[in-house]
Amino acid sequence: MPVKRIFSAQSSNFFLLLGTTLFLVIFGLVMVLSSSSVESFAEDQGFFGRFLRQGMFAVIGVPLMLIASRAPVGFWKKWAWPGLLLGGVLQLLVFIPGIGYGYGGNQNWIHFGSFTAQPSEFVKVAVIVWVAVVLSTKQDLLSDWRHVLLPVAPVAGAAIGFVLIGNDLGTASIMLLIVFACLYFAGVRLRFLAVGVLAVAVGALLFAGTSSSRSSRIGVWINGCTELDYQDSCWQIDHAYWALAGGGIFGKGLGNSVAKRGWLPHADNDYIFAIIGEELGLIGAIVVLLLFVVLAIAFIRIIRSTNDGFVRIATAGVMVWTVGQAFVNFAVVLGVLPVLGVPLPLISTGGSALIATLLAIGIVLSFARAGNRPERRTTTPAAPPTQSAADRSRMLAANRARGRQ
Repeated sequence: MPVKRIFSAQSSNFFLLLGTTLFLVIFGLVMVLSSSSVESFAEDQGFFGRFLRQGMFAVIGVPLMLIASRAPVGFWKKWAWPGLLLGGVLQLLVFIPGIGYGYGGNQNWIHFGSFTAQPSEFVKVAVIVWVAVVLSTKQDLLSDWRHVLLPVAPVAGAAIGFVLIGNDLGTASIMLLIVFACLYFAGVRLRFLAVGVLAVAVGALLFAGTSSSRSSRIGVWINGCTELDYQDSCWQIDHAYWALAGGGIFGKGLGNSVAKRGWLPHADNDYIFAIIGEELGLIGAIVVLLLFVVLAIAFIRIIRSTNDGFVRIATAGVMVWTVGQAFVNFAVVLGVLPVLGVPLPLISTGGSALIATLLAIGIVLSFARAGNRPERRTTTPAAPPTQSAADRSRMLAANRARGRQ
């Protein structure tokens, strides 16, 4: 595929989204190298082990994003149902012994030999496209709660339920945000959404009470940390605070983090924002936050530039996934929300998350490209001028006069 065909005659929305995404991916690779080098060396992978692995996923994901940006809008509508079924099958594999495996109490990964993946990340893409197709086809019926509830609630609820069975509350929470965002941008009445939010809140409280780990994290978030909690629930939280505080305004310098030297668990994943704050300071942290604001502006501009309900709903779902999850990650690191275990999109380590996010952004890029395609104008030959009866009689009289001469 010629590269010039990908970038030629595209809109400013296309380039704003693409440029911001590529910058975040490159910045993420730099921060993964900085935050993971010590632990990677301690695990006999060399200083560049995790960085090279993440770089390989970026090499896969970026071309995939560009290829997806060339697909027409109808392609995504056509493959909505098959994609959802494929995502559901992959998610069910996590419960099969020998294929699925758990980490940190979450049963949400699969492995085939040395290949590992997190199917729930690709389920997010499938759910966004499928919900957008369903809601866009029922656009005039959404004032009736039955058309809002069916079939979105059972199908999306099953997809989220499979993730919850694996105890991954963070991913399930993001998927719920995605579904509610799609419903909102589809034009569903706010009272229907309010009832749904209330039901989800009650269910979340009941689900949180079924696990002592989740209950302790919520308790620490509400009541604060004590000396008794330091070695358990508060270790990660306290060291994230200390890392951010140690960075000051300008930071300690790239690569000079102390927290990454075994003090802060998941320094290159869920808590990479704390390492950014420590090494690049308050200025670096604000720049990262503003980059996601720019990403949100790009999504909003694409939403405002289209009259296609499917495009609007799907773009909103991807926006809430990437930007919403980023701000959830910021809130967790800053202590505004309890620990949920969600990575920072496009920056944290995780091959499945990076590839799936780039695929979703590629879908939105295809919307931006299609919206900028010039309309084909067909030229029809001009119709001959019509003659009145008087004109015809004068022409015949002139011809007779020339005949006499």
